[in-house]
Amino acid sequence: MKVTGLAIVPPPSAADLPKVTPELLASVLARYSRSNDGIGKILEKVDIANPDESIDRILKFVDYGHASIGGLTGGLAIALDDVSMWLAYKIFEIAQMADGQESSTRYITMAATNLPTADELGIPEDLAARWTDLMAKSFAAYNAEYWRLDTAAVANPNLVRLPKDAKPAVVTRLRKNYALDRARYFIPLATRTNLGLVQSSRMWATTVKQLDSLGMPEASQAAKLIRDELMKQSPRLMRHSFAEKSYQMQAQQELATSLQLGLERLSTKPLADEVWVKVDRDLPPWLQDAQPVAEALRHRANRYGYQGTATRRMRVTFAWNNMAVAELRDLNRHRTGHRYTPMIQAGFYLPPEIQHAEHQALLDEQAELTRELMKRGSAAYVYTMLLGAQTPFEHSTHADKFIYEAELRTGMGAHYRYAEHLSAVLREFFKSVPEAQEWVVEGTAEPE
Repeated sequence: MKVTGLAIVPPPSAADLPKVTPELLASVLARYSRSNDGIGKILEKVDIANPDESIDRILKFVDYGHASIGGLTGGLAIALDDVSMWLAYKIFEIAQMADGQESSTRYITMAATNLPTADELGIPEDLAARWTDLMAKSFAAYNAEYWRLDTAAVANPNLVRLPKDAKPAVVTRLRKNYALDRARYFIPLATRTNLGLVQSSRMWATTVKQLDSLGMPEASQAAKLIRDELMKQSPRLMRHSFAEKSYQMQAQQELATSLQLGLERLSTKPLADEVWVKVDRDLPPWLQDAQPVAEALRHRANRYGYQGTATRRMRVTFAWNNMAVAELRDLNRHRTGHRYTPMIQAGFYLPPEIQHAEHQALLDEQAELTRELMKRGSAAYVYTMLLGAQTPFEHSTHADKFIYEAELRTGMGAHYRYAEHLSAVLREFFKSVPEAQEWVVEGTAEPE
């Protein structure tokens, strides 16, 4: 695992602007909030050459809470190389205010060499050999299915939906994506990936604190590496990034819930689709909204258009009983609201193009190792899971954000399984908000 901090260098045209560290910026803006002077006068009192002295002098002026100024540090960028897909998922779940990206499964190495060691992940020593063997078999299944599906698509181009008059290079790319997107359910959740995040020091401190409180070796190592890197840019604020009791207790309770549900529901059989949607349109009696839903939606040129108060004030919670981890990784990155999953294997999804029975021995072996780790109360059970594992997933947000997500995940270029999941949720949403149906653009996941 490697962590790198990224600094933004001002362009030459900004040479006349003051160059301040993230913490000095935060302290200056905090002082600004407690002064009638303009920002220019405050900066005149700052010694850019001695930022630490300036910060200490400002912070002694009044008792600023670290959280209140942590959000003023601007975007601090961190790149994390070679973390497991599980850790990448967890960081996105925790860092709900961050902007970030993760490497696509289409571009990372799919081989047992691209895994952390069993020791790095906290796999018990007596199970390490079983885990290593299972991971190798999973990659073998992935590569075999990818080769089979790609070969079939070459022989029968009608298997792949193609745009009209597609150029040969586009045909080749879409054919390979067809095979990659269907074989990916055999990819281990422990596979190494890369991610980059940008967020303020305040949010980094919370993220690192929560990682450090999980009690998992990989998470603790990542917390230390991120903290050490950010200490270079924001040392005072990152002092508040160590494990803390309330975070530790919640992590333990959530793990206990996951272990109980996981043992009760562990299965390798496909889990039938079920969705649940709850729409709350209640408003305070002294602040009712007269705007029709149609007026909130109809003026948009596309999904990025601004919606009105009728949808921005409407609460929506939606959940699936059977979200494969392959899809969960992306849907978990929609930032608004809260997302929750116990991260269990209540079933196993494979697309129709792959014969479930042919891989039953592998899935049985995988489920048995998962069961053994769960029985031992080990959080490392997540590293035995494959991306086809189906788990319940819940997201609570507002209707404008939900509509954006539904239009995005059913729109052009969307993965076919995203489109199925979001279309199902949209149908339930329209039962509660039928007047929205005319103005929500549900796509068909056409290739791009």
